[in-house]
Amino acid sequence: GLAVKDMAGLLTPKASTMLIGALRKEFPDMPIHVHSHDTAGAAVASMLAAAEAGADIVDCAVDSMSGMTSQPSMGAVVASTRGTPLETGLSLAALEVLNEYWEGVRSFYQPFESGQLSGSSDVYLNEIPGGQYTNLLFQSKQLGLTGRFAEVKKAYIEANKILGDIPKVTPSSKVVGDLAQFMVAQGLSSEEVVAQAETLSLPSSVIDYFQGGLGVPPGGFPEPMRTNTLKGRTLPDGRECYEG
Repeated sequence: GLAVKDMAGLLTPKASTMLIGALRKEFPDMPIHVHSHDTAGAAVASMLAAAEAGADIVDCAVDSMSGMTSQPSMGAVVASTRGTPLETGLSLAALEVLNEYWEGVRSFYQPFESGQLSGSSDVYLNEIPGGQYTNLLFQSKQLGLTGRFAEVKKAYIEANKILGDIPKVTPSSKVVGDLAQFMVAQGLSSEEVVAQAETLSLPSSVIDYFQGGLGVPPGGFPEPMRTNTLKGRTLPDGRECYEG
């Protein structure tokens, strides 16, 4: 089968129709499974569009665990397909039993909630994966950046460009997040990071990235950032970077 993993929830209904429609046309008999996040609040509509375009499976979460950086509401998707060719056959009454159970379970973990109160459409700008968004929010507080998460999100955009506009999924997304928080904490612009990379105490994940620890990014390593980062830094065996 084909799996479409939309880590940051960037799929819009129109994009879902275009992407899944094209895949279904090219692979008429191949099962298509779509995974997304509801960070911007549009994932229910996007998953419905994906299903209408030919997706066989779309990921959802039980209502009490859905929304924001989680998956779209299962109840909403089930209700929206009732009376259509895409009807799931699932009972809303049965789902409500599950919803009540998990709502109770979630209350026990309230102290560990990230504090995010609503969706955020700026994900279309910063492209922060749903699995990282709330972690980044928590980490920024731990690093003394409470109240500066908006700055961290803007720095995430710049950090991604510095690293070469890379696909952001674990562990590459951590590299971008580490660099973004470093930039905010140190008050550095992207230009200053590139110019001073040789002498800055860059996060270890960033150094490892430019040494090839995660392989070579699709667009190659950006220069002069890579050269500046590798100056005076070597692997334990003395090599400048990994081969390949």
